[in-house]
Amino acid sequence: MRSGRPSVVSSGNDQLRAARERTGSSEHPGESLSRQELAELVNAHIWRHYRQMVEMDANYVGKLERGVIRWPSKLYRESLRAVLIAPTDRALGFTNQRRTVVQLSDMDRKTFLRAAAVGAGGLALAPVLDLLAGSEPTPVPARVGATEVAQIRTAAKVFASWDHHYGGGLAREAVLAQLRWSASLLNGARCSARERGPLLSAVGHLAHTYAFMAFDSYAHDDARRIFRFALGCAEEAGEWHLRAKVLSSLARQATWIGQPDEGLTLAEFALVRADRLTATERAMLHTAHARALAKMGRVRETLIAVGLADDDFERANPANDPPFMAYYDAAQHAGDTGHALFDLAVRGRSVREARERLAVAVAGHSDAYARSRMISQTKLASLTMATGNPREATELGNDALDAAGAVRSLRAADDLRELVRYANRHIVIDEVAELRRRVTTAVLNM
Repeated sequence: MRSGRPSVVSSGNDQLRAARERTGSSEHPGESLSRQELAELVNAHIWRHYRQMVEMDANYVGKLERGVIRWPSKLYRESLRAVLIAPTDRALGFTNQRRTVVQLSDMDRKTFLRAAAVGAGGLALAPVLDLLAGSEPTPVPARVGATEVAQIRTAAKVFASWDHHYGGGLAREAVLAQLRWSASLLNGARCSARERGPLLSAVGHLAHTYAFMAFDSYAHDDARRIFRFALGCAEEAGEWHLRAKVLSSLARQATWIGQPDEGLTLAEFALVRADRLTATERAMLHTAHARALAKMGRVRETLIAVGLADDDFERANPANDPPFMAYYDAAQHAGDTGHALFDLAVRGRSVREARERLAVAVAGHSDAYARSRMISQTKLASLTMATGNPREATELGNDALDAAGAVRSLRAADDLRELVRYANRHIVIDEVAELRRRVTTAVLNM
């Protein structure tokens, strides 16, 4: 006897399938991620972040893509978003069929709009967010040319400027959306052989911008994955300048998260065929090299690397540099080398030189580089707190907090925590105690 329940015909989840096919395979370069690879990446992500052993397989991914399963578990959804670089469940085609759908025409519109207007005050914003989620992605043009390449380069420049001023914590999702669309042009649109290289370079530059913002926000897995994607774009395009920049950032990230040996390897890898790079780029890479060496306590080699960076920077000619290297000016060079020497100075070596370089960075950074200026100010305060006058250090620390403004950076927040650790040695001084209170409040807002 037939049931009275109507049959449900599942339509396929094209958004999930498209997201998987946009993601490159690490096992088979040049090919899309397979269902089994996706399953294994999700299993690894869940183990790494939650220490739970799960066994997603290609069959399960197939059920998701065919629409047999529309609403996987929260853990699976979070991990799929992370692996496929998706901002929301809806972006992967996941919908909760058990939710009650209420048509707007059935609602009291005035009540709805009033709730939306005051949602920030505590009322539920979910209906509004559903409306804003959108289900129609921007179409990929049939053909890609110089216009699209220029637009992607402009987006990368604008977002990089935002990152320098505010930090990576505020606009990352917007960059991700732009990156996803831009990356889709690599496989979804026709492109002449002459434009293929510039397109790869532009997408790689945008990917680097997103990855550095993720690094600044401590989304380290995302950062590494997208840095590697950017590196792949650079190498396929034969773009040595972008390759050097991406490897420099990967080296900095590795050193920052306590893996200076990897940072050292990446910096040295970037310096292969250094003759193809500009003097500014070589200076940038030598500072990344120096920062890794300093973290490893290799004093003599650190000083040699700083010297090499100085030599190359003296030969720098901005007219020879690619546009994305414009940030690496005298203030940036002083700050980067000062950061390297900081790790020696807190152990009693090169104290004066480290302080002088950090002071040059603070004085030289404009408002456009507010995050860099604040980080150098904080480092200078920490060094002074560790090796000099704690009251002078307190003034410097307060200057750093005053300069923080709208900066939202977990790297900057960690530097402030480091300042507190050095300040704890002088906690009996009232000014120092007040600085610690201010830092605690500032870190909570970053």
